[in-house]
Amino acid sequence: MKRIAGITILSLIVFLFLTRWIGQGVNRRVPSGGINESMYVDINGSKQWISIYGQNNDNPVLLYLHGGPGASTSLYDYAFTRKWGDDYTVVTWDQRGCGKSYDKSHPETITADIMMQDGKAMTEFLREHLQVEKITLLGHSWGSYLGANLALAYPEYYEAFIGAGQFIDRDENERRLHEAALAWSENDPEGREMVEKWGATIAEEEDVLLRSEIMERYGYGMMKDGTDYSLFAAVFFNPYYSLREIINCLKSEQTSSDYWSFFLSDGFLNMSLLGRYDYAVPYYNINGDIDYQTNYPLACEYFEQVDAPNKQMLVMKDATHGLLESRSEEFSGFLHQIAGLSRRRSRVRASSAPQKKALTDF
Repeated sequence: MKRIAGITILSLIVFLFLTRWIGQGVNRRVPSGGINESMYVDINGSKQWISIYGQNNDNPVLLYLHGGPGASTSLYDYAFTRKWGDDYTVVTWDQRGCGKSYDKSHPETITADIMMQDGKAMTEFLREHLQVEKITLLGHSWGSYLGANLALAYPEYYEAFIGAGQFIDRDENERRLHEAALAWSENDPEGREMVEKWGATIAEEEDVLLRSEIMERYGYGMMKDGTDYSLFAAVFFNPYYSLREIINCLKSEQTSSDYWSFFLSDGFLNMSLLGRYDYAVPYYNINGDIDYQTNYPLACEYFEQVDAPNKQMLVMKDATHGLLESRSEEFSGFLHQIAGLSRRRSRVRASSAPQKKALTDF
C-alpha cells in the first residue's frame, strides 16, 4: 500500500509539473504579427521588470501601472491584461522594490520624486524600444495617482490617460470613507466600535487591516465578487514566474517595506490631484460606483473639474475597487471603447493636418 501511495503521489507530481510546463508554453507563444516578451530594464540604477504582450505590433502601446503603492500584480495580471491585447500592445511593469523588481539584498528608497523619475524613464525606454512617439497610461488605484501625475507633468509623452479606481487625495479619501462607515454602522454597535477605533487615519498597518475589515463587513470589500477567471490557474500557468518566485511572492517576500513610509510621507500627499485639473491629453476614468477604497464620489467631483481635449467617465455598476480582477471582461469592454475613441481622434487629426506636397523629379 505504501508503494502504491508513493507511486500515486509521484505520478500526481509529474502530472502537475507536465501540465504546468504545457500551460506555460502556451502562454509564452508569440502571436502572429505581435509580441510576447519580458525583460529587466535598468531604470535610474534599479533593475525593474516588465512584460510586453500584443497581437499586432501596429497597435498603440499601453503602460499598465499597478496599485499599492508597492502592490505588484504580476503573479496573475496577464490573465486580464492580455484581454486588451487586440487593441493595445500592453506593458505590465513591476515598479521599483516590488514583485519581480524586488531584491531583498538591495533595499530600495521610495519617494515621490523617485517614482516620478522612474515613470518618466520607463516611458522613455518604451518609446525607444517599441519605436513609438507616445503611449497610453492606464493606472489602477495608486497607479492612477502616479499616472495622472505623469500625464500632468509630461503630456508630450502620452496619447491618453486612463484611471481605474481613480485615487485623488489621501486625507480626503480617508475622511470620506470614515464618514460613509459611520452611516453604515449606525445600527451596528460592534461595527461602530470598529469605525471609532479606526478613526479615519492610517498610521499603522493595523489601521489598513481595520478599514478593510470594515468595508468587507458592509459589502464594499475590494474582492467581494471574487474573480471572473481562475486565480489558481493564472498563478499556476504564469509564464513569467518560477515556482520559487511564486512561493516567495505568496510569503510576501516581494515588497519593499519602504513603501509604507512613502504612503505616510508628505511627498505622497503632495502628489494630490486636488486643484490640478488641466490635462493636455484625453482623460478617461473607469470606476466602480461603490468603490470606497478610492472614493468614487470624490473621483466624480474631480472629473467634473477636469479640462482635457476629451474626457469620459465609464461606470461599472455595483463594482468595488477590484474591478480589474472581479469584472475583467466588462472592464476590457470599456477599454475597447476607449481604444475606439482614440482611433477616431487619430483619424480626425490626420485628416485635418496640412498635407505635404509631393516632390517630383523632372
